[in-house]
Amino acid sequence: MRGEFLDLDGARVYYYAAGSRGSGEPVVLLHGFPTCGHLWADVVPLLPAGHRVVVVDLLGFGRSDRPGTHPVTLRAHAERTLALLDALGINYACVAGHDTGGGVAQLLAVRWPHRVSRLALVDSVAYDCWPTREVKLARAMLPLTRHLPPGLLLSILRRDLARGYDDATRGTRSIEKFLRSFAGDEGRDAFMGHLRALDAAETTALAPALRTLVQPTAIVWGANDPFLPVKLGRRLAADIPGAALDVVEGAGHFTPEEAPTRVAAALTQLLAR
Repeated sequence: MRGEFLDLDGARVYYYAAGSRGSGEPVVLLHGFPTCGHLWADVVPLLPAGHRVVVVDLLGFGRSDRPGTHPVTLRAHAERTLALLDALGINYACVAGHDTGGGVAQLLAVRWPHRVSRLALVDSVAYDCWPTREVKLARAMLPLTRHLPPGLLLSILRRDLARGYDDATRGTRSIEKFLRSFAGDEGRDAFMGHLRALDAAETTALAPALRTLVQPTAIVWGANDPFLPVKLGRRLAADIPGAALDVVEGAGHFTPEEAPTRVAAALTQLLAR
């Protein structure tokens, strides 16, 4: 396993590669808001041999640069992901996305279908069913929240993220990793930039095209997801032709962490289709 930074239009994006090159297409794993590539750490070792696995820290998260003036919309993340694939010499890949990373994956599959061989959506944003009520409230209060002391903001985020785990104690270490990007005044400002960029209009515009997708698709959902309820996964499964749905009991929103074996099994089955 190796990690490195790539300069994509003046911003450094971090990724790490695992697995081994073989006859199988590469697998690209995209996290959501406000996490990082660490989300997939327990899934990666369980994926089948013969596939190059690329785990990305989207711009503004994890080890990647803070956004600065670079946009962090789903479209912008998708375009940077394509640039990363170009830099790595990957023509097409199985793309899996969690949360807003699932929105990025949908956008890639719809707008650049020749680059996405298979699609996996794990507790993904979709349609007009996001952001959550809490995020909408925080955004409405941006004139006030953007002045919050960074420590207080992190405390609020810590409590909210913990709700996404069916067993909150399991997420303690991961939450601390996720929040490192938002420490200090610059981190707080970066977080506010991400908050402003969350826009359901992007996935709403994709909705009609979901019925035309031809990529084999797997959908995995935590049965107890408090942010994006399982009915959203069922709607995606009904709209995407041939999509397989796996609802995981005992998992909340962060299914790749709480049920890595189930997520890896779904990806393994997807790669065999």
